Amino acid sequence: MATMQSTRDPHPFPQRQNDDNFMGRRDPETICYPVPTHLAQRQQPWERLSSQHTLSSARHEVYHHDPIAPNDDLDFVLKSTYNQHDELLRNKNEVVYQPETKGLDHGRVLKNRIVPEPEKKMALNHPLIITNQTKKENINSVKSAIESHHTETTNKGFSRKPDGGFFCS
Repeated sequence: MATMQSTRDPHPFPQRQNDDNFMGRRDPETICYPVPTHLAQRQQPWERLSSQHTLSSARHEVYHHDPIAPNDDLDFVLKSTYNQHDELLRNKNEVVYQPETKGLDHGRVLKNRIVPEPEKKMALNHPLIITNQTKKENINSVKSAIESHHTETTNKGFSRKPDGGFFCS
């Protein structure tokens, strides 16, 4: 008579760390990255991301020179955004915040970023139309003068129209 083999674990608890859990045998590890790294770096978007510098990586280059950067601790503190009249008794780290950290205008153009141009608002809140002059006119011409009865084309202002009005150009 054939005997059936027991499925019972012959070793009592505590199980060691590398033993299987109660769910059965573990699945083999799946490969997360099917393409090797040296081939993946030549594909999009990796190639696009690795070909452009970030602000930090550009500053770590050998030939990087920033004339605006502070030379010593005093320059660093003087260029901070701390204002003792408005922000009295701040923490030590908040006293030396730079404009770049707070997102304020600091005079540098950050790479890979487009600076949005603000919309120009019209003065006095009324819709003026700004146009270009299509034809250059002579400013000394009598035709472009403001109409009045004292212009040169009105016969020095002494002539009148039959209805009593003045001649205007």
